[in-house]
Amino acid sequence: MIKLEAGETIGTYRVVEFLARGGFSLVYLAEDEEGRKVALKIGDVAGGGRYVTRFLEITNQRRPEGISPDETPAEAIFFRQDGVRIDFLDVHEIDDLLRAEVELLRTLKSPNIVTLRECFQHEGRPVLAYEYVRGKTLREKIRALEGIRLNWFLTIVRTLQKLQRAGSLAYHGDLKPENILIKPSGSVVMIDPALRQDERGVITTTPHYNPLLLRDSKADVMAIGVMLYEILTGVLPFDEVPWQYAGREQGGEVERMSLSYFLSYPPPRDLNPNTPEPLAKIVYRALTVPEYGLSELERDLVDFLRKE
Repeated sequence: MIKLEAGETIGTYRVVEFLARGGFSLVYLAEDEEGRKVALKIGDVAGGGRYVTRFLEITNQRRPEGISPDETPAEAIFFRQDGVRIDFLDVHEIDDLLRAEVELLRTLKSPNIVTLRECFQHEGRPVLAYEYVRGKTLREKIRALEGIRLNWFLTIVRTLQKLQRAGSLAYHGDLKPENILIKPSGSVVMIDPALRQDERGVITTTPHYNPLLLRDSKADVMAIGVMLYEILTGVLPFDEVPWQYAGREQGGEVERMSLSYFLSYPPPRDLNPNTPEPLAKIVYRALTVPEYGLSELERDLVDFLRKE
């Protein structure tokens, strides 16, 4: 693992402080020679979200040696003919995925997607330098009980549609509160789209927000539904994730019965009687209706906001 300390130089950047860790990487705040801030992303030596807390101290402070409770790391999902496998990635696999992320981000042009500044090598490993986005994650705003705006989700939906139409990003694939930044101005920036290598059938995603392990835009719709449910109720709709048959061809009676059981969750109004009925319907459609996509979600969000 490349461990960096404040004041240390890597490439042309001076490290300021540690920012966060995920299931596969560490992120540091740094400055270039002109004092402009960047976020440096460096691959870990291994990754595999659900196992990360077994090796790290759980702490209320963010540091490389621990993991804080407000971090929900992604997991490495391998798709096979007989279903899926959740497993570790080693250092070489992580570096390959980071290089693939570079190629993906270089094609994306949007003020609502984090901007990749450059990629350079350090000790033979790729280091990604992003423009630093000042603000708070949606997770931080949820935990601080700050006001949450539905306009943020509408911006996300419209941005994903634009990128999809442009052919530059079919789906984000790892939407969750940790990957949504809110600037002081109220602007929204998405970070960390799912690392993916289609030819190997691998993707990094967070099953609590993508419980069916989807690899299309419905994954993003479902993730927004999960986040809205979490904001309304304070809990997640599905505890045991991913779904037992995720990644397999759906169609058999056993799979259909299992999916019906899995998608049963306490209605938001049972947990929060103040939940507006139209918002509860948005959550229901996002979570359970396969044909409910980004355009339908945009329409319903606009309708709800107009009536408020």
